Amino acid sequence: MLNRPFPLVSVSICSLVALAPPVLTGCESPSKSKPDAAPKSTTDASTPTATTPIAASVLRERAIEVIEAEIKDPDASIRAAAAAAAALTPARLGHIIEKGLSDTNSGVRGVTAMAIGRGQIKGYANRLTPLLQDPETITQVAATFALIRTGVDVDRSPLASWLLNDPSPWVKRQAADVLGLLGDKSAMPILKTAARQKFPTLGPEQSKILSLLLAEAMIRLGDDSQRPVIRAALYPATPDELEAAALAVTIIGAIQDREAVAQLIYLTEYRDKAGQQYPAEVRLAAAQTLAKLGKPQGYFIADQYVNSTNPVHRAQAAAVYGATKGPQNNQRLDALLNDPVSLVRVAAADAVLRGAK
Repeated sequence: MLNRPFPLVSVSICSLVALAPPVLTGCESPSKSKPDAAPKSTTDASTPTATTPIAASVLRERAIEVIEAEIKDPDASIRAAAAAAAALTPARLGHIIEKGLSDTNSGVRGVTAMAIGRGQIKGYANRLTPLLQDPETITQVAATFALIRTGVDVDRSPLASWLLNDPSPWVKRQAADVLGLLGDKSAMPILKTAARQKFPTLGPEQSKILSLLLAEAMIRLGDDSQRPVIRAALYPATPDELEAAALAVTIIGAIQDREAVAQLIYLTEYRDKAGQQYPAEVRLAAAQTLAKLGKPQGYFIADQYVNSTNPVHRAQAAAVYGATKGPQNNQRLDALLNDPVSLVRVAAADAVLRGAK
């Protein structure tokens, strides 16, 4: 699974809800389907069909139905993904957001809080304030972010301490991302201090991911000298570098780095001497990011994985269809809403709602 703290610019719905392992369970519940089970029936990706506004509206209603059903899933990661998707249409799914904030799992509460903050959805301050004392620090970070972004006067000084002193890599990553998203330039010295600091409790992979998130945060605050740091991480040489590479791809979309378009296209097309391409996670992430940068033609890459036996790849394919938009993708998303795996159904519902925005 490609991990990111709470919902950001996701590679897949899995990465929307990736938290510290004790907080959320895995992305796929084994009871839902066999790990190698492909969907029984999916769209014929070679024959996209245009849809009428009425058909698109019907598809949106089906997506809403999926979210309302999956918020009851026993798997906390699925509930978190459903709550995050609900934040895309708060007027219709405010009751799902409420469920997310009151979930028994701290991670679900945190994911919901982050979604509220990213959408700047007002009206939940009385539910968010208690989360400042949540048992999980990462959820406190999310609640702080959501309250600040929705206009509530909250002490933001703990964010620096969480970044510099908390032993959890997930808390550090979340704090770094939040400091960038808040857009307060006074946080720049803190981010630079963290970038110079050695964290002996973090392994090489976690350190690399944190460095990318710190670079992203500094770019958001105006330091464009950090852009090469992100681009340099695009090419995974070993499986251990896959997560960082996929994260770098999504960051490029978040910071709208259009100068990296050629590099992203290269990632989707590259083959080594044996004819092997980059892993699906990287290629799908690149297609999604290219769409965010104004190059929506990459849905054909999702077509290559929409029938994969790996449900994470099918979920990522759904995300690509949502990002590339267009009526040609509605048929594909309609089929994915019926996928046998909850992860994929929620990803498809999320993509439908994003595509409709």
